Amino acid sequence: MAKKPQIPGTPATLALTRAGIAFTPVTYTYDPDADRLGVQAAEAIGEPPARVFKTLMAEIDGKAVCVVVPSDHEVSMKKLAAAFGGKSAKMMKPADAERITGFRVGGISPFGQKKRVPTAFARQAADLPYLYTNGGQRGLQIRLAPADALRASEAMLADLTAE
Repeated sequence: MAKKPQIPGTPATLALTRAGIAFTPVTYTYDPDADRLGVQAAEAIGEPPARVFKTLMAEIDGKAVCVVVPSDHEVSMKKLAAAFGGKSAKMMKPADAERITGFRVGGISPFGQKKRVPTAFARQAADLPYLYTNGGQRGLQIRLAPADALRASEAMLADLTAE
């Protein structure tokens, strides 16, 4: 009888499991020195960067938000602020992101965060049959359907990327 693969028990994978969301964990060798961690993750798992989404923490008018965009795109601060009905947006300091999410930078997931904050996925997610997001630790990606990712994170779809 084949053994079921062991799923790393991170707050993100546990939250998805509790919610009944189907996902596939994929581990890879995390490179802390990579210029672009999301692109490095995509290369390591053999997927196009447009399918591997990075999770970023930002502030809209001083309030925390979670932003999930393709790893080969940059976030437009103007579009980000507009998506959440705010005036100004800025990236959150790494120490604040770690404190709010409970994850280390390089392992932040939109699922299972310590403090739930408003979340948005880039519109590009809707066009994909599946996507990857961080699974809650460095070196762990999770593959799931975009609709499941949105449902599990209670996220909206929005135009967030700089073109």
